[in-house]
This record gives sequence, structure tokens and C-alpha cells, in this order.
Amino acid sequence: MRGRAAAYVRMSTEHQQYSTENQRDVIWAFAESRNLEIVRTYADEGKSGLRLDGRESLQALIRDAESGTADFSVILVYDVSRWGRFQDPDESASYEIRCKQAGIRVHYCAEQFENDGSPISSIIKSVKRTMAGEYSRELSVKVHAGQCRLIRNGFRQGGPAGYGLRRVLVDPSEGMKHELRRGEHKWIQTQRVILEPGPCEEIATVRDIYCQFVEDGRTESEIAVGLNEEGKLTDRGTPWTRGTVHQILINDKYVGDNVWNRTSFKLKQERVRNPPAAWIRADNVFTPIVDRLMFEAARQIILARSYRLSDAEMLDALRRVLRRNGYLSGIVIDEAPACPSSSAYANRFGSLLRTYELIGYTPDRDYRYVEINRRLREMHPEVVMQAERAMAETGARVEHEAASGLLLVNEEFRVSLALSRCRPTNAGTNRWIIRFDNYLRPDITIAVRMELDARTIRDYFLLPAIDVHADLVRLGDYNEHGFEAYRYDDLAMLSHLARRVPLRGIPYE
Repeated sequence: MRGRAAAYVRMSTEHQQYSTENQRDVIWAFAESRNLEIVRTYADEGKSGLRLDGRESLQALIRDAESGTADFSVILVYDVSRWGRFQDPDESASYEIRCKQAGIRVHYCAEQFENDGSPISSIIKSVKRTMAGEYSRELSVKVHAGQCRLIRNGFRQGGPAGYGLRRVLVDPSEGMKHELRRGEHKWIQTQRVILEPGPCEEIATVRDIYCQFVEDGRTESEIAVGLNEEGKLTDRGTPWTRGTVHQILINDKYVGDNVWNRTSFKLKQERVRNPPAAWIRADNVFTPIVDRLMFEAARQIILARSYRLSDAEMLDALRRVLRRNGYLSGIVIDEAPACPSSSAYANRFGSLLRTYELIGYTPDRDYRYVEINRRLREMHPEVVMQAERAMAETGARVEHEAASGLLLVNEEFRVSLALSRCRPTNAGTNRWIIRFDNYLRPDITIAVRMELDARTIRDYFLLPAIDVHADLVRLGDYNEHGFEAYRYDDLAMLSHLARRVPLRGIPYE
């Protein structure tokens, strides 16, 4: 009787149109050699292996494997890197372990080792997972260097052209030039994109915006009102606002300069705003549609609005916007008349969130987690004391390590305690993210799941380090198989683990 298997394939970009087909060929051949029937295929096409987010097929595969109703007992993957190029190799290992805990084996069909759980296979997998992550890091460096070179050579790197400009596709090998419409992209990697002046009417409007702002002293809001009265629309087909006029007045591309790397999102990690020293720029590479003297004059006027205001005056202006609107956001600030831009506040005070704190404003939705996290930090010592008392009542000896914050129990094992806030999802369910102090190497992590009010404890997960190999774990309202075995309503199990049991002597004969 043939065994039943599921295949998982992934390709990094949509340009690798043959990648998943090649993977399937190898997987099918492997299945035939092992007398396996592939009953289901999970494919993530055009998905990066750096994160689990967005990889719906892999998430579905893990859910099906842990559901207990999967119609397969084996998962076939092309190689270790297809499982993921995670920067933390333990994350890649965790998904395989979850499948194994559900009773489903994983085979890597193109690898030269047997995934049989032997020490050799474990070592090779660990090395290959590390190599997969390192490949992404090296590729990121090379891609960044290539993009910097293209910027300095005058080629555009992503983003819409903007009002008054057009993206033009150029092919150096064929001497071809072709205007790209909104939503269109280059066809092959060797082609490049530049910016060129758009329709004469739009160019005239851009120049008029600068004239009104610099020579007539009109504000962005007043200019926007005039453009709307004339029936003119932005490049997105929307009415003009203070913010859209402001963007035209501060963007270097209107004087022919190419500026890139204002923000970065390397390796799918946190998006960061880079300081001006890290920006990549090339001046006078596009055909300008605004005179440089006019552009610099507009820039100085905008900078002067912030520079001549004291910190107190800037904050008072923000308080007036808050009273008028009832709430604040970057867009609300940019659209407010007689108020510095959101970027001016971020530059002056470090961030918008820090600025909000200075005027006593806490957003109800966007930054509610700040207050919740503060509340959890205040609760943490109290919950730790409860855990200490619970273990001490059983006769255990508990020491609080000052340097690490861990609890040393009976000089035998170390305990870390982490409070996790409840995060509602759009689907109406709840999520908890548990982060582990792996660098401190606790033997047990007590994950305390909080209710939505961040005051009430829902339950406890006692997670032994030997069974958890990731830096974080996402838990839901119900966690099939694996993790539910570690869930408890109180700390009774921790007390049970910490209790002192006398050894019974064995009589000699």
C-alpha cells in the first residue's frame, strides 16, 4: 500500500516561473522512489522565505498538519532553503518540529542526507538553515549596492513618478524608450526607468505652485483651494490638499535630483527612517521642471516655519489641531493650516509618538499598546512574586537572580516569566506573542496570557526549553495539539515541578 504525502514548493519571486516546476519534478521522482502518493500540494509562489507572514500555503500546511485530520503522513520539500531563509535558523527548525510533533515526517528531496533524526542529519540541517539565512543577508548587501549604483547613474528605483513627471522605460541595448502608465512595470531585468517631464499643462501647474508659494506668499492650503476651484486634479485623480501641494514643494525630483534610501526595509525586518547622511543621491540626472533657485527658496521658507518656532510654540500649534479635530495622525497634522508638518515634529522631538506624549495625547487605536505594555511592566513583579510564593509553599528554595531576572529553583532549574498582551485580529479571534529569553537560557518559560483588559490573567503556558526552539511563538484562542499540552489555568503545575520529594532509601540485601 502506498503512503500518502503532501508536497510544499516555494519560489522567491514571480520571475522564477520555472522554479516550482523544477521542484515538483524532483519531489515527484522522490515520491515514486519511496512508494509515496502525493495527495496535496501547497505552493507559495512569488513569496520571500524571510518571514512566515504572507506565506498562506505554508501556514495552511502547518494548520492541516496540526489539526489531526490531515490526509497525509509525510511532507516532501525540495530542500532546506525552500522551508525558509529565516534569519533565525531556529525558526525554520520550529516548523519542522511542529509537524513531527503532529506525527508527520518531513523529507528534503534534493538534499544528500536522510532526514532521519540522526545526529549527522541534525547537524547538516542546522548548517544549511544558517547558510540559507546568510545567503539572504549577502544577497541583500549585493542588491543594495546595485541599487545605489543605479541611483547614481540616474535610474529610478520604484514609486510613482508624481504630478508633472512621467516614468519612461529605457533599454540601453536596443535604444528603446517607452512611457510607463500607472501600474505598469519594466519587462526584463536589464531595462531601466528614468523620469522625464510630463504634459505641458502639468508642468505649468507645478511651476505655478512654486511661484504662488515663493513669490506670492500663499500657503499650501490656499494653493490647494485655488487648484480645486480651477477643477484640476492630482496625478491620482483626487482633489488637491495641503499635503499634496506640500509634497511637490519638498521633493528633489522636480529639480532633476535622484534621491533614494530615505527609508529601508532590509531582510523584511523593521522599516526604519534613515538619517540624511545615509541617503543615496545623484544631482542633475533628470530633466528639471522647476528652477533650482525657486526650489531652494521654497525649501528655506518651509524650514523657516519650523526653525523660528520654539518647542513650546510648536506644541501649542499641535494642541490647537487636536482641539479642532479631536484626534491626531500624520495626515491630520500635514493637512492642518498654520501648523508645522508631521516630519518637522518627528525631527524636532524624535518621533510623533514622543510628540504626542509631550502634549498629553494618547491615541485610542494606533498606540493603545503603549499603555498596555506599561501596565504589563507594572504587573510583572507582582506575578513573579506569586510564582515564587507558589513554589515556596511546596518547600522549594527559590532565588531571584539579580543580573538575569530569572528564578533559580532548588539550584536545579531556571525559570523565566513573560506576560503577553492579548491582540485582537480582524477575524474576531485573539493572538498572543510569546518572546523567549533564549540568550539567558532558562529551562522553563512561564508564558502568562493576559485578557484584553491587560489586567486579568487568562491562563499559563509552561514551556520547557527542550521543546521550544524559536525566539517567539504565536498562540491563538485554541492551539491544536503541541502547545495545548503545556496550558494550565493556574500555577499548580509549576508548584508541582518545584516541590521537594524525599528520596526513599533502597535497603541492601
